[in-house]
Amino acid sequence: MEPITAETTTQRPSRPPAPPPASSRAAGYDEDFCLWAEHQAKLLREGALRQLDLPHLIEEVEDMGISQKHAIVNNLVVVVMHLLKYQFQPKRRSRSWRLSILEHRRRIKRRIADSPSLLRYAGQQFDDVYKDVRKEASVETGLKLSRFPEQCPWTLEQVLDQEFLPK
Repeated sequence: MEPITAETTTQRPSRPPAPPPASSRAAGYDEDFCLWAEHQAKLLREGALRQLDLPHLIEEVEDMGISQKHAIVNNLVVVVMHLLKYQFQPKRRSRSWRLSILEHRRRIKRRIADSPSLLRYAGQQFDDVYKDVRKEASVETGLKLSRFPEQCPWTLEQVLDQEFLPK
């Protein structure tokens, strides 16, 4: 058997070096959001404020607040819709309506527990939510819009009360 020499071996094509482990390099905001967020948190903990990606960090913090507000409104819409159907379609009442009311009230309650200012926001949005839901309830139920009161027949406190159901 002949000895292997440099002339007799075939060279493998060279590969680019492997990227450093994810935890040791900073990912760009658009490249890997979760890794970027972890890195930003690490920089904050270390007090390395000059290295922060401030424009994106500010945008994300603002979006977090907006997201919480949207969640409150979306859950409020579901509760009010089902309360209207519950009141104005008594023969069609179902456990699924009641379960949905309970579930979405629970979601609202938890978000408000985490961020009490969301209760004030819910109050500010309540009339607009009702106006929108009133129209949607008319379409969904097939009942005339005039059948539903122009003003919400319940207070926000009633809508959020786990025990409240209209007659």
